[in-house]
Amino acid sequence: IMAPNTVQQLGRRKYHERMYAERAKPLAQYTTEELYARFHFGWDDIKYIAELVRPKLQHKTKRSHALSVEEQCLIALRFYANGTFYQVVGDNIGVDKSTVSNVVKAVSVELASLVNEFVSFPKDDQMAQTKRSFFHLGNMPNTIGVIDCTHVHIQAPHEREWQYVNRKGRHSINVQLVANADLIITSCVVKWPGSVHDARILRESALYRKLQSNRPNGIILGDSAYPLLPWLMTPFPVANTPEQAGFNSAHCKTRCAIERLNGVLKRRFACLNYLRVEPKVACNIILACIVLHNIATRRNVPLDDIYDGPEPDEVQPEQPPMFAPNEGQTGRVIRDAIVRHYF
Repeated sequence: IMAPNTVQQLGRRKYHERMYAERAKPLAQYTTEELYARFHFGWDDIKYIAELVRPKLQHKTKRSHALSVEEQCLIALRFYANGTFYQVVGDNIGVDKSTVSNVVKAVSVELASLVNEFVSFPKDDQMAQTKRSFFHLGNMPNTIGVIDCTHVHIQAPHEREWQYVNRKGRHSINVQLVANADLIITSCVVKWPGSVHDARILRESALYRKLQSNRPNGIILGDSAYPLLPWLMTPFPVANTPEQAGFNSAHCKTRCAIERLNGVLKRRFACLNYLRVEPKVACNIILACIVLHNIATRRNVPLDDIYDGPEPDEVQPEQPPMFAPNEGQTGRVIRDAIVRHYF
């Protein structure tokens, strides 16, 4: 008959073997196909991401089962890519649910802190190339960005739950994105509850303040949820001439880049289809995915079957009257001038 301690030790050892069997596998043994299927990144990309977050995530502990930075990145990337329950991610990687939760939070915070490094509006020397790329896309001149909001659904939060209910009756974070023609995100706002209107998010943003005080040499395209401003062009509600119809057509073709981006983002990071976390954690995860999206796009990380059309538009009422009337008047003058000169 075994002593009770021996049974406990055997039981404990067995538990450890089960828990860490998967983790014991050297990471280099994943095939390229397995890496892309599980994490949506290749090995060089994962090493690059690990180096970005290493300074903060490197554990000083020497415990035998402390997670390496690479393992922490793999856990987070698996969650971002699949958007499944922490328990399922943990079972696949070989750690428990609470470890997955803690790792996803920690990695997301570190990646989110890099947003200003990886998300930036085109500099003066990048403007010409940005405009050329947009012109090739839809024949719209002088375009330096396309703007839209996308809703990331979350579970009902414990505090201020009603503020997060969007127009479709679901809880969400309303995320403002600006992109270039190559689907690089050049500006983002990730903090507003789902009930907040797209136009208000723009009005309260640093981007709005920057472009109002220092008008850019170019225009951003937005849909009719946005106000017509000197630097923000919206389509004609009704095209009364062939030239206005031509403007609307070019506007639509060019602006579809932001709809493609929203589709790509939620395909690459399936977690963004529904986050079972509180809003603050959700915002960090969204920011982390935005940083990773730009990394993936710049590094030409492939993702098969990534896009099959835009999401159905979130129906927005006319923008609230929070923009000065003279801004709209100047916007109309500029839009008319574009139609005269180019269409």
